[in-house]
Amino acid sequence: MKRLYAFVLLLAVSHSLASAQSKEHALDKNVYKTVESILKEQVLREADAALKADPITVTAASSPRSAGGKHDFFSEGDYWWPDPKNPNGPYIQRDGMTNPENFTAHRLAMIRFSRIIGALASAYKITGNAKYVHAAEKHLRAWFIDEETRMNPNLLYAQAIKGLYTGRGIGIIDTIHLLDVVMGIHVMHSQMQSEELQKIKQWFADYTTWLMEHPNGKAEMNAKNNHGTCFVLQIAAFSRLTHNTALQKFCIDRYKNVLLPNQMAADGSFPLELARTKPYGYSLFNLDVMTTLCQVLSTPENNLWNYSTPDGRSIKKGIQYMFPYIADKSLWKLKPDVMHWEEWPVAQPSLVLGAAAYQNKEWLATWVKLDHDPKGEEIIRNLPVKYPLIWLD
Repeated sequence: MKRLYAFVLLLAVSHSLASAQSKEHALDKNVYKTVESILKEQVLREADAALKADPITVTAASSPRSAGGKHDFFSEGDYWWPDPKNPNGPYIQRDGMTNPENFTAHRLAMIRFSRIIGALASAYKITGNAKYVHAAEKHLRAWFIDEETRMNPNLLYAQAIKGLYTGRGIGIIDTIHLLDVVMGIHVMHSQMQSEELQKIKQWFADYTTWLMEHPNGKAEMNAKNNHGTCFVLQIAAFSRLTHNTALQKFCIDRYKNVLLPNQMAADGSFPLELARTKPYGYSLFNLDVMTTLCQVLSTPENNLWNYSTPDGRSIKKGIQYMFPYIADKSLWKLKPDVMHWEEWPVAQPSLVLGAAAYQNKEWLATWVKLDHDPKGEEIIRNLPVKYPLIWLD
């Protein structure tokens, strides 16, 4: 655990902007060039640290509370605590309040993995140096191929609750951190060993099958808030890697006919997120996830960035709703989030992806000025895209 926390801390420290001066550069008409100019130095610094890192997978730590085995991902529900009236009994819920004693080693290992692959893929995209790909392959083998260290392609034991559940569908959100991994593979695939690449794709094919067929996956698919959005985004990203066109069509349909009409209000807000004890953070998160979904699924023939429901709900309206509160949080009219209020916003993916889609200089300028170096564990955890360079053309 000490090695794991030390590496996460190292990445957080190195994840800084090139300089205050670089923020002042005029915004290039090509959003990618602007983003690269802002992030290049930090990405290369992170990638150089990642070159020296050894893989750490789910097999490196375990919890006696897990009902699974050595290769099974395990996590515990964030907002569940011991009952003061019955300390040895089932946990009770305190919505929005994270229990620091819960088991998080597997989640941290996956976030670390995501950041290693994201940094290496970004560095490869900038430099074309295959050394970054070879370093990434070592970690990809450990997580998806090697029999001693690989993770089983399911989340049967995610977000368990002591005394109540050995795992829940709601835990599927934990693999949101494989998104940068998948996009990193897209960037690096031409330099990867073909046999290993096929085995990695098979892992994701097996995982998407489990997600679509297991009751936990079906429950998460039908979740009405950000969990439902995260489910569709994961299916979209993983099925793109495995070239599953049927699942791609499923995700497009889900976005158009379920997510937008059922989650977004006419003004572009997300009422179910606004009703939570952390309405600001949850609204940012769901918007980031939904914009990333548009980035994954959009094609010239079916551009979700330009799609709106018959009554005018669209991802553009969602960004327009939140943008004033990102640019100036003091305008937020609701109560502050019960935790992490002071740490938001950071350089939100919705702004940079939206800026690229709509060529919106104001959104990009705000993204440039925001914090690209979040150190808080909870903030990092709630960024579905941590390496925008690998998501942009």
